[in-house]
Parts: sequence; C-alpha cells; structure tokens
Amino acid sequence: MTSWGYARVSTVDQDTRPQFDALRRACQFSRSSAPVIVVVCTAAGVVSRGGAGKSTTIRLILGLDRPTSGHALVNGRNYTRSQAPISEIGALLDAHNADKARSARDHLRAIGATVGFTSARVDEVLEVVGLTDVARQKAGSFSLGMGQRLGIAAALLGDPKTVMLDEPVNGLDPDGILWIRNLLKELASEGRTVLLSSHLMSEMELTAEHLLVIGRGRIMADMPIQQFIAQATGNHVHVVTPDGSALRDLLAAPGVAVESAAPGVLDIEGLTAREIGTRAAAAGLVLFELTPIEPSLEEAFMTMTRDAVEFHGSATHPHLELAAVGAADKDAA
Repeated sequence: MTSWGYARVSTVDQDTRPQFDALRRACQFSRSSAPVIVVVCTAAGVVSRGGAGKSTTIRLILGLDRPTSGHALVNGRNYTRSQAPISEIGALLDAHNADKARSARDHLRAIGATVGFTSARVDEVLEVVGLTDVARQKAGSFSLGMGQRLGIAAALLGDPKTVMLDEPVNGLDPDGILWIRNLLKELASEGRTVLLSSHLMSEMELTAEHLLVIGRGRIMADMPIQQFIAQATGNHVHVVTPDGSALRDLLAAPGVAVESAAPGVLDIEGLTAREIGTRAAAAGLVLFELTPIEPSLEEAFMTMTRDAVEFHGSATHPHLELAAVGAADKDAA
C-alpha cells in the first residue's frame, strides 16, 4: 500500500514541521494577521461538514479569495505571483467552468497555451482521464462525471508538484471512483503533494492515510486516519458466550470495560480479541463469537463533529407530520 504523508508547512522562521499549521491559519485568516508559508510536499485528506470552510481554505491558498487579514505563501511566495502557476499547483474547484461551446481538447489547449504546453501534453492528460474518444466533443454535452474528468485533466495539465482537488468524485460512477482513487495514490507515490477535500467519509477512508478535520473554520483534528478513529470512538471486541458471567469476572481489571446488552453477549474495551480468546481458552470457557469491531471513519467523524453542525434538518417532513395529524383526527372522529 502506498504510504502517504502530509503537507509540510513552515512558519516565518523556516522551522519546517509535519503539521497543518498553514491550513489551520488559513481557516482563521479573518481572526489572525500572522503570515504563513505553505511548503507542500506529499499528501493529505481534508474533511468537514458542509459550510465548515474546506473549500474556502483552498480558495485562500490559491489566491481566489482575499482574507480580511494575513496571507498564504506557497513555496515561499504568493501563489498568484507564480510564473507557471499550473505547474506548481493543479487545482480542481469547479469541474464545470469549461467553455461549453469548446471541445474538451480545445479547452485544455487554451489552458496549456498560457504557459506554452503543446497539444501532445493535452493528448497525454486526456488519455490519463479516459476522455480520448470524446476529446473533440463539446464540453457542454458532457455528463456530470465526464465534466469531472475534464476538470481533473485541467488540474494535471501542468504536471504539477501539488494537486488540490475539491470533491473530485462528484458525479463519477463506481469505475470512475476507483480510477480517481488509484490515480491519487499514484500521484502521491511519485512524491507529489495531494490535498483531497471531501465530505464522503467512506471514500476518504479508502484513499487517504492522514486526515485534517475542519469545523466552523477551525482545525479539529490533524492526525493519521486510524489514530483519529481510535481517539474519536475506540475499538472494542464483540463476544457471544454461554459463560458470560465467568468471562466478565475473568477479564475484570483496570482499563478493561465490559458491557452486556443481553445475557451471554459482551462488548469489551481495553483488550484485543487475541487476549480475550487466549484467556478464555486457558480458563476453559466457551466462545461462540469473538469479533473485533473497528468503527468507520464516518462514525468517528460524526462523533467528533456533532457540536460543529451549522445546519440542522428535521427528521420528518412538516407536511407529512400535518398529514399524519389530519389522518389521526379523522380516525378519532
């Protein structure tokens, strides 16, 4: 499995550390005037609930939005002053901003012409994203998934050292999702920085190894995914046994928690399945089931960010509630 790293950043004293301080402060530009230098190197995943600030963070780094104070520097300078910006950072923010009257190939040629890329390079990225056969079709005729592939092609056109993709799997079919997952891992294995922003927890869990969680514009977590899951929810072992009471007494120890939802059904924290099975076997206890339970990234994310929800919806549609009340009144009459 490809070993992904994380974006390295440096404060103004050039003390490079494996932290996400740059992104952390980018989220807080309206409250901080401290300058930040972003030194990109390998890869990371950024997740949040809707409206938390992940897309805004990317826009601030790319110079598409202006903070009320402070600034972000990419590789020691403002990104908008780069002589070849698409070779430094390839970004996907809106996959459907292509001129709908242009063909996919002409759209990429127009972008490439700004920095002197040839048509051969355009054909290369069209092949990478699987659009060679439709390269001469107008972008306006593309499906949502095809438009997403075209946007990714534009991000890769300059052979950038850093790739920043905001919700790259939107509109992709299962084959396309698998393709983008493998592409991102390949880019990271080549030593590029890959910053992937998404609200799809299942996909992030399969793709990234390091995680940055943003809530209400502030950093909430910056750690490897498995560490995040363990801290947010904790693993446990599910046990089914006819010797429930005896097993509970056998395992009783500081740091071990045993809960029982039904007779003979135990959920145990603080011991591994191997440790439980070994002790039960030595004591001659019967186990019908011994299952390690590892929470998903989605469960961990929902647990950690429950207090960062900005937009709440009702569980029941109000019109359905009114209809149900009306029906009940009619039955009562």
